[in-house]
Amino acid sequence: MSKNQPYDFPEHFRDFVFMPKFEENIDALAALAEPEDWGYKATAAAHPKPILRNYLTYTYRRVAEEKKIAVTPDEEYACLNVGLITASQEPIYALFSKNKLENLSHYWHFWRFCRRGESDLNRFSSLPDMAHYYDNPASLVYDSRKELRVNVEHIIQDNIERFPDTLKAMNRFGLQNLVKGAIDSATERVRRNYKTAIPQYYQGSVQLLLPLTLLDPAKADLALVAERFGDFYRAATCLTLDMAYNNARQVARPDRDWLAP
Repeated sequence: MSKNQPYDFPEHFRDFVFMPKFEENIDALAALAEPEDWGYKATAAAHPKPILRNYLTYTYRRVAEEKKIAVTPDEEYACLNVGLITASQEPIYALFSKNKLENLSHYWHFWRFCRRGESDLNRFSSLPDMAHYYDNPASLVYDSRKELRVNVEHIIQDNIERFPDTLKAMNRFGLQNLVKGAIDSATERVRRNYKTAIPQYYQGSVQLLLPLTLLDPAKADLALVAERFGDFYRAATCLTLDMAYNNARQVARPDRDWLAP
């Protein structure tokens, strides 16, 4: 560590802190935060609460980039705003103490998650803000007046394994027509209700997720990713709903009728 502010933090959470009981700590965070479903619905996961694992690691990456990690003057303690709240709407922070284990390169050792009002945070003269993902709030809303340019062939060719099993063997020309129809339905839907488009943060920019209903008009099968390019949107990929929720949760908890855990 250097005493010249602001500090430069590692890009990855695993390089920033030694957290030997990661799964137990994830469970502790889930128990402290307001109730939320952190599991996938249709995707096999190697670990429990995969959405929360992803949320924590990428939240760290963003606050490290924004230099929103508070360090005490003696460099013995650090904390960051997790961006989650308790059931009583109190912000949650991650606390770290200076690593005392000589055989580790990490400067920080994970201590615990705590509520804003707890006395352990009194070590900090000011508490860091939560991660921020956009400068212009308009980027969170799909502008249906703008053209949507779609590379349907690329969406199918590069993402066929994400499609429902019943469609994977379908004739590609017929599948293209089906996807085009689903995209038309999605744009009509978002035109009627702008809340249909759900923001996600990806590689430094905000993208919007639109529902693709391929088999049942009442249920989305995939999420189309629309990215703003000046005066138009471009869509060249799609995500499974688990992938889409994982990404969208980074910005905010989706409260929508088609993308839910």
